[in-house]
Parts: sequence; structure tokens; C-alpha cells
Amino acid sequence: VLDECVDPLVSSLYANSFLASSRYNFLYSANFAKLYGYSGWSPSPRDRQPWLQIDLKRKYRIQAIATQGTFNSYDWVTKYTLLYGDRPDSWTPYVMKGGNSTMPGNWNYHQVKRNVFHYAFTAKHIRLLPLGWNTENGGKIGVRLEVFGCAYDSYVMQMNGDDSVAFMFPGKRFRTLQDHFAVNFKTLEQDGLLLHSEGVQGDILSLELRKGRLVLTIGLGSSTVNQVDGRTTMTVGNILDDQHWHYVTIKRYGRQVNFTVDAHTETAISKGDFTYIDLDTQMYVGGVIEPNVPHLPEVPNFRGCLENVFINGINVINMKKMHYACRDILWKPMTFAGPNNYLQVPGFFRKPRMFVKFKFRSWDYTGLLMFTRFADDLGALELGLSEGQVNVTLFQPGKKKLQFAAGYRLNDGFWHTVDVAARDNLLSITIDEEEGSPLKITNPFTVRTGDRYFFGGCPKTNNTIRKCETKLNHFHGCMQQIFIDNEPVDIDIILQRRWGRYAELLLGTCGITDRCTPNPCEHEGRCIQSWDDFICLCENTGYKGEVCHMSDKAWTIVMHDRIDGIKVTGSTVDRPYIGDVNYWNASWDDVTALANTSMYCEQWIDYSCYKSRILNTPNGRPYSFWIGRNNESHEYWGGAFPESGKCGCAINQTCTDARFHCNCDADYRQWYSDKGYLMWKDHLPVRKVVVGDTNRTGSKAHISLGPLRCHGDRSIWNTISFTKPTYIEFPTFRPGSTVDISFHFKTYRPHGVFLENSDDWLRNFIRIELNTTQNLVFIFMVGDGILNVTLRSPVPLNDNEWHFVQAELNVKLARIKVDYQPWAVRRFPGQTFVTMEFTHPLLVGTSPANRTLWPFLGCLRGLRMNGVTLDLEGKANEEQGIRRNCTGQCLNATIPCRNAAQCIEGYAAYTCDCGNTAFDGFYCHKDIGAYFEIGSWLRYNIRKKPTTNEEWWANWLDPHYHNFSLGYNDTSDEIEFSFSTFQTPAVLLYISSFVQDYMAVILKKDGTLDMRYRLGLITHKYQLSFRNLADGYPHYVNITRHNRTIRTQVLWELVAVDVHTVTPLSLSLTPSEVGDIDYEIQRHNSPGLVGCISGVRYNIYAPLKTLFRPNETEPPVTVQGFVSESNCGAFPPVHGYVPWEADHWFTSIGETTYPRSLQYMLQFNVLDTSVQGCYGNAEHLSLTSDVWAGPAVPLPTSSSYWTSFEMDGCLITICGCIRNDTSGL
Repeated sequence: VLDECVDPLVSSLYANSFLASSRYNFLYSANFAKLYGYSGWSPSPRDRQPWLQIDLKRKYRIQAIATQGTFNSYDWVTKYTLLYGDRPDSWTPYVMKGGNSTMPGNWNYHQVKRNVFHYAFTAKHIRLLPLGWNTENGGKIGVRLEVFGCAYDSYVMQMNGDDSVAFMFPGKRFRTLQDHFAVNFKTLEQDGLLLHSEGVQGDILSLELRKGRLVLTIGLGSSTVNQVDGRTTMTVGNILDDQHWHYVTIKRYGRQVNFTVDAHTETAISKGDFTYIDLDTQMYVGGVIEPNVPHLPEVPNFRGCLENVFINGINVINMKKMHYACRDILWKPMTFAGPNNYLQVPGFFRKPRMFVKFKFRSWDYTGLLMFTRFADDLGALELGLSEGQVNVTLFQPGKKKLQFAAGYRLNDGFWHTVDVAARDNLLSITIDEEEGSPLKITNPFTVRTGDRYFFGGCPKTNNTIRKCETKLNHFHGCMQQIFIDNEPVDIDIILQRRWGRYAELLLGTCGITDRCTPNPCEHEGRCIQSWDDFICLCENTGYKGEVCHMSDKAWTIVMHDRIDGIKVTGSTVDRPYIGDVNYWNASWDDVTALANTSMYCEQWIDYSCYKSRILNTPNGRPYSFWIGRNNESHEYWGGAFPESGKCGCAINQTCTDARFHCNCDADYRQWYSDKGYLMWKDHLPVRKVVVGDTNRTGSKAHISLGPLRCHGDRSIWNTISFTKPTYIEFPTFRPGSTVDISFHFKTYRPHGVFLENSDDWLRNFIRIELNTTQNLVFIFMVGDGILNVTLRSPVPLNDNEWHFVQAELNVKLARIKVDYQPWAVRRFPGQTFVTMEFTHPLLVGTSPANRTLWPFLGCLRGLRMNGVTLDLEGKANEEQGIRRNCTGQCLNATIPCRNAAQCIEGYAAYTCDCGNTAFDGFYCHKDIGAYFEIGSWLRYNIRKKPTTNEEWWANWLDPHYHNFSLGYNDTSDEIEFSFSTFQTPAVLLYISSFVQDYMAVILKKDGTLDMRYRLGLITHKYQLSFRNLADGYPHYVNITRHNRTIRTQVLWELVAVDVHTVTPLSLSLTPSEVGDIDYEIQRHNSPGLVGCISGVRYNIYAPLKTLFRPNETEPPVTVQGFVSESNCGAFPPVHGYVPWEADHWFTSIGETTYPRSLQYMLQFNVLDTSVQGCYGNAEHLSLTSDVWAGPAVPLPTSSSYWTSFEMDGCLITICGCIRNDTSGL
């Protein structure tokens, strides 16, 4: 039936059904506010509280509302509140899920925004209150609307507490398997019996209002013999004594019971083993009129209105032919809902007695209830709500103010009565009409009433005469039944005659809502609320977050032998104190494995100092550091970012001396400390602590290291990589009102959408994306337009490192964070609501069909949605571009990066980093060589000064970490190059030192190749090749040293030798004088190399590449003589076939245009003959016998030849053999 209840109700109404607080002009009158009309309603700009009201002429069941802006304008409402009621002066605010009453409006003038109510309500009058509107381009409030529903027959009766209705069951028997009861009610009372019936076998059905909550007691039978208590109690709702209609349904099938009040449903299984309910002959409605009947509850009868009481399809009120009216209360409530709300009413001036009485209800702890200033400057009286009590403050000029409090827990949301009476020297206050115990105060003071009273707050005014002054906040809640000097305050008359004033009030309604019912705090968290907000207390729940939604951590803690601290004195940089950390009950491998497999780890470290420096910041070498998991030293301390070279105080900008990055670096003669958590998991646990500055007079340090604390298990994380623009589909995400998302990602791309879920019209969606290299964005539309929260990272996020993302969205806020950076938070106003009702599947990645979103290319792992891990690996599909594990194009590259170049993963593509190679080109395949004429040489400076003892010591502690500062590695070396020459002798490569140690590669006079090491007084000689290598052909040389073992290779010859180490100063090709050169070297250095040398690399240094491809303004290269770039005839790589879909240079399939004239050079060798060389033109790269030209060239005997050249940026390589008949290639 409800699905058919969608008739338009406004479009057929006449103009007299529309009423508004004001209008902009005649063309914007209220009767123009019909959907799809050619105008619209707009209020006057001076109207501070505009409203639009519609009289539907009869009562309807209302299901939805739709709005538009004013036709062809910039006028539309972005959010509004909807009131409804049976009378035009008594209103009920529509409250959405979560206790919010703000509804989303429009984003332009023409599109229709439809809001479907989460529960249907009945009303004859509708009032719309605009709360926000477009202000751009001169926009203002503009409304066109339609309401959808169907006719509703209302049968009501008034219950006064001393009457009831007895409904006789048909056949005077009630035995059923399933039931459907329904009743609508409204009341001002907290307690009252609505329905009641019992059976002789212990069956019972009782519905009562108890302290503003509905309590259902149902029992399908009890047995004293078998000791079975079949009664089940269910409680739903709160503060239902608000004089608004509430809709109650009870549905039962067997033992299953659904109990619904408005939109809140509770489900329970009835106790016992019975499925039928057996009741006596009648059911009481509204109370019991036979008090002597046994077993009836001792609760008061219901006082209020009942409507359409249905018992299994029978309307009891209609059957009894009772068509009574529901008499609403005379006293109209009002809602104090704004930040500057107040009500000012007149009083009788200069009376010797004062009487003030009113009712209020609120959730707030503090707020001004009433303020009045006495006549003749005799003082003032203030009533305020403070910590749930009514505080009474009496101000007297020249005297100390009098203060006392009355009541207890009056901010519980229920109505409370305050009655104040005052005369000279006596003031009494009564709370909730407890006449027997009024609170009285007797002090000397004089009362002469003033002419005005302020309720709820003080107006902002500069008038100092009879001004309302208070330090209390504005009151937020409801008031009614205000009496001044025993006279009731009729708000309508006072405001009509302008005897009073008000601001930010809702008249005729109490808009209080219970935000804690149903409890928004998950996992049994405790809810505490104010007027427009709530807080969840998550203690002892095992969860955390705004609504106790995120799982708390179960920590694994590993203790060690340094918990009590380390006292250090007498240490120096050259001889530091090294404190080993031994973990208890676990081996080092066990502790490392724990940190490696955990999601998060931390370890507290505290360096307390007395004239003992840590880092010698900002530019000095560190005195103290710690060594982590991989035996690497780290110079950052607790609370600082990894490898920042700082302490936590520098991050927080709280250092004792701002010139330094640590408190201890100020080097004061008093105790300071630098402390905090080390949280970079890949560096933990701490293995050693090194302290090096405690040898000066009075210098000392104390190091405290906390246990290793880890939580989470990342072994269950599954990982995939996106290598094409594609997506993974999961079932629709149904989060309810709260969502938390977490995942890890890494990528090189600056943009990409990680995940998205939406409805059919994209009116309800969530999306997380990388918007720029440093912006991570959480975008959503969940009820109040498109919003986002953006985290701006100080470092790029597309660095191809793993980053951990967390996002959360609930009725209070949306927030997102990455790694250890602070949360980016967007808090919502108190009247915000959240609706996450998605219909489309959850997409991880982005569909290629969506051209408006950037696809994600990279790796994802550990995706969790509301605590549930999604199986990413189960969706892997190589054809679609989804791979298991984090693998992209580098793993199976069609053309791998050459010459030990690093492959930079782009997932859909890749690039080659040639930085640490001696080669160039897209695949680092292009050789960089140089032709040396006689007397020429090249020198590359590695270091400008000798290595200090401190550097040696630091390098001994951690040879890997300090390699960059030393410029070399004393445990390993790698040298490679190729050369070609006809001239001998020659020194091909020479590495010198600041002393007489050196290493050299020499081409001797007979063409053989030697290597010379000199360490101290001894020169080591090793012959690398026994062949004559001065034959004009390129020859490849590789020398690799690890500790004392050297392996050399010249073409296919492999030799292993044993040496010591040498400290390099410079690297020279065909060296000149560098200090005192050994005589044996000088003997082979004249006239020097005449020929080519290429691909030269010593560890990370490539001298020829630095010369010809410099990346700095002053490269450390010196050249003497004529040195020109050449490939030296080095063997180029032969690339395999590349399919067009994997070819980075492919443009299209079709006709290929070649250059009309291609100049090339062929150099080749044949066996037992002489053949002419070629220097000419070829059109399609075909080489046949008719293109030869030029003189005959005698060549050495060989059957192989090769050549290479460039065409349009591509490397062309030709190789093969020549047939003796020269008929082809």
C-alpha cells in the first residue's frame, strides 16, 4: 500500500492554501511555489525567519517531498527543515535518522531534489523553513515544491486518565499464531498504559509508556512446574511525551516479535517454547477501569490522544463509533534552536513581589533560563542551567552576589517545572512542583520587579539601561507554560501587539530530538548528548573512533634488558659507548619477524642529557645515533620523521634553542631531554644505541629505551597490481551510517581513483582518490551535497613507496590520513545527517568508460571496509591488467633495462634509470665512449680531502649508511670498461690515493693486459689477459672485488686473486702526473692511449658520462688534449622482437614511411678474400650486390660483421655474414 501512496498533493491546491511569512514581491508570492511552475516563492530580504506553509485541506499520509529553485534564476534553497501538524499553530519537526532535522535541498534552479522520508507521517499542514540558500550571482531564497502521499482516514479519541476502552475479542477468545497491532498516540505525560490483555496460562500483551519510553511486555505462556518464565520485555524510543504523533506497530509470528516506533524497529525472540498467544476475552485500550481484577499492572492510565487503534485489522475506535476530537494543549511550546536565540516578554513594573513559572526540557549542561533586572537599580535575578542543576544568582549593587542551586540531572530531556517566588528578604524555588521541599533563601535584599524578562539568552544590544547581562551560554531546548506574576504569557498576543521580541525561535513546536536513541555508539559504547551533538564513550569496549566503530589494537609487547636505562659518561666520537639491546624470551630473528609482519610498531626512546649533544645540528656530524633492524644507523630521534636528522622538539617547534634541532644540542649545563616514539616500523626494533659526547667535564647522558610494541597482522593482507586502466567489482557496500576504510598503495602516477561506491543516479556516493602528487581526497555525497576532505601531504605520494591510508565517515565528521601524518578532518554541523544507501557494486579502481576519473595504476594491499578484509587476489586477472602481488612491467619487460640499470615501475609502462650506469638511452643501451688522441687524458675527482678518523670510525660501525659521505665502499669495488687500440703500451685506467697507494690497468707493449695494486711498500701484479689485445677490436674488462677477493674478466677469461683495500683519490683515464707515480706506471704511460675507451664505471662513478652528459654545473672532470665522444665500435645490444601492443614507440598500424635517403656505413670482414666497402644510399634498408661502390679495402680474416646507426631516434643494428658470390646479405 505504501508503494502506491505517492500521489502529488500540492499541484491541485488553490492559492488560499498557501501562506508565507513574507514575499519578495507579488511575482514571488507563496501560491507560485508549485513544482515546475514558472515562478516560485521568495521571502522579503528583511524577513529574519522566513517560512512557507501549505494547508492540504485534509489529513494525508506523507511519503516524500520534492523541491526546485525559482524558475530561471539563481534562487534556490540548499537545506531546510520541514514541520508538519494537524493545526497551523502546532508543529512537529520531521526528524531523520541520527536525530537530525536538516534536509538537503537543491544545487541549481531546475533540477528536482526528491527526499523520501524514512518513515511515513500524517499531517494536514506543512511548513518549510529555509536554512541555507545560494548566495552567488545575487542568489536568494527560492522554492517550488511538491509533496507526495495519499489520503488518510483519522479516527481519534481523547483519553483523560480516568477512562478506557475494552475491546471484546470476536468469539470471546483470542488464540493466534501471528498478530499485527498498530496505534498512534501523542501525549505530554511520561507514563501511561496504552494496551493490556492477559490469559489464564500466563500469556500477556502489555504496551505502556514508562518515563517517556515505550515498553512492550509479551508472553506466550509460563509454566511454574517447569520453571519457564515466558515474558519478554522490549523497549523502544525516548522522550515520547512531546505532544507529537508517534506511530507504533507490533508484528508477531510465532516467537519472533518486531516492535516499531516511528522508524526505529527492535526485533526479539520471545522466551519459552510456545508459539501461540492465548488471551482472555478482552483487551483494554488506554487504561484499565477494573482495578480489582488481579494481575493488572499498577501504572497510570494514558492521558492524551489515540488514533486508529488496530488489533489484527480491526480499528477499535471506528468500531466503537467514537469520533472525538483531539484537544491540543492551550500552552504552545517554543524551541530555542539558534546560537543567538532569546525571548523578551513584558512584566509588571515595580511590584514588591515576583512570581515566575515555566517548563523547560534540554540536553545541555549549561544555559541561561531566565534573566530580569529589578527596578530602581536594585540588582538582577538570573536563573541558569549548570551541570544539570538550576543555579539561582541574585545580584545586588555594592554587595556580594548570592548563589544557590536546586534540582538534580535536569538536563535529561524531560519536561521540568521551575517555580520562583521572591519578595523582600526571601526567595524560594520549587522544581517539578514538589511543594513539600521548596528551596528557600533568606538574606537582606529588596525586590521591585522590572518591566521585562528574558528567556533563553540575552539580545545583542548596546543599550546599557535595563540591559540583559550574563556569562552563561544561550539556552538550547524547549520552553512552555510561562507565567509572569501569575499571568500566563500568550506569545501570539504579545508578538502581535509587539510587546515582546524574539530571535531564532521556533514557535508552536518543541524540536528536541534524542540523538542517543537508538544508540549511535557501536559495540555498546555509552552515548552522551547535547542539544545538537553527541559523544561516544568507548572505554572498555575494545573499540575507538567517533562512534566506537574502529577496532582497538591488541598490542604485542617485547621487553628487553635496557628498560631501566643506560647511564653514559666518558664516551667520545672516536670511542663511543655502544649499548646492545637484548630482547627477552625471543631471538633477534623472532623480534624482527614480529616487526616485519605487524601493521604498526613503536618504541619509546628518551635521551636525557647534561652538556651532552646528540646531532650537533643543524649541520654537524651526529655524536649519537641508534642502529635498527637491518644494522643501519639512524640519526632521527623519538617524535621525528624518518631520516629527518631531527628530534621531536624540532618537529613540534618546542626546542630549547630554536637554532638547534634537539634540546640537547643547545649544550647547556642543566638536564634536558629529547624523547618520543620511534614509529617507522621498517627501522624497528632498536638493536644498538651509540653515545659519543660524554667525555667533557660534567658531561653525562642517560638513555631510556621502552619495549617494542606492535599490533596488527599484515600476513593476511593480499596484494594486487593494476597494470591497465581497469577495476575490480565487489558486492554493494552497505555500511549503514558509519564507514571506515583502510588500505596500502604505491604508485608512480600523480592521479588515480582507489575505490568508489554509488547509487544509480550518483546522488549518493563515496570515493577516495589521489588528486595530485600530494593531495589525497575523500569525496562523498551522503545527504548534504557533494563534500570532500583533502589531505595535503608535505611529501609526494607517488614515490612508488607503500603508503597507508585510513578514512572514516559518520554523522559527526569525515576524516582521512596517510601514514603518520595528522588527520585531515571535516566536522559536520549538528543538524547533519548521513545516508549511505548504495545500489551499484563497489568498484576498486576505475572503469575505463568513465572518462572523467583518472584510473589507478599501481599496487593495492590490505583493503578493509568496516573491518572486513576484501579478497583482492581472488579478483586477479592478467588479461584485464590485474596481477597478483605487486608486479608491473619491470618483472617481465619485453626489453629489459640494460647494463644493470634500474627499472622504474610505471605499471602500465616502465622507464630505465641509467643514473648509476655508464650508458644512456631509453633502455640504457647506448654506449658512451671517447676517442683519445696522443697525449690526451681525463681525470675524475672522487674526493678533495683525505678521510678523517671519525669518518673511518663511523664507516666501521655502519659501512652501508655512511657510504655516500665517504664516496666509496671499502668492502667492495666494481670496475668495468671496454677499449680498442692499435697502439701499445698504455695505461687504460688509474685510481690514485692521497698516499702512494694506487690501482692501475695497463696495456703492455706486447698487447697483454695487467692490473697493478700498490698497498704500502708492496706492489701486486696480476696478468688479466695473455692475448694481444691491441688489435683494433673492442675488448670488455670487468674487475669486481669483495673484501680481499678480486674477480676479473676480459672477454671470456676469468681470474680470481686476493688483495687488500685502497682508498681512492681520483680516477684517471690515460693519466697524467698525479702525485708520485710509480716508475713502472710511468714507463707504460708514454705516449699514452691512442684509441677508444667506453662504458667506464667505477662503483657509482661514470667519468665519460659525467663529461658528455653532465647533470651539474661544475662536474668533477678534468680533460687534457683532444677527447671526442665515440661509441668506439662497442658491441651494441641486439634487441628481440617487440609486439606492437608492448612497443612504447608504436603509433599506428598501417603504411610506414621510411626516409627517402639513408646514409650509413658498413664495416665488415670476410674470409679469404677482399670485398669493397659501401658508402651510399639505400631506400628500404635492403643491401644487394648492385649498391657496392668505392675502392677495395683489404680486411683481416673473419666471417662476421656488424654495424649500427640511428634513424628517427631508433637504434638500427645490422649483422650477419657475406657470401662469397656477393649476391646478398
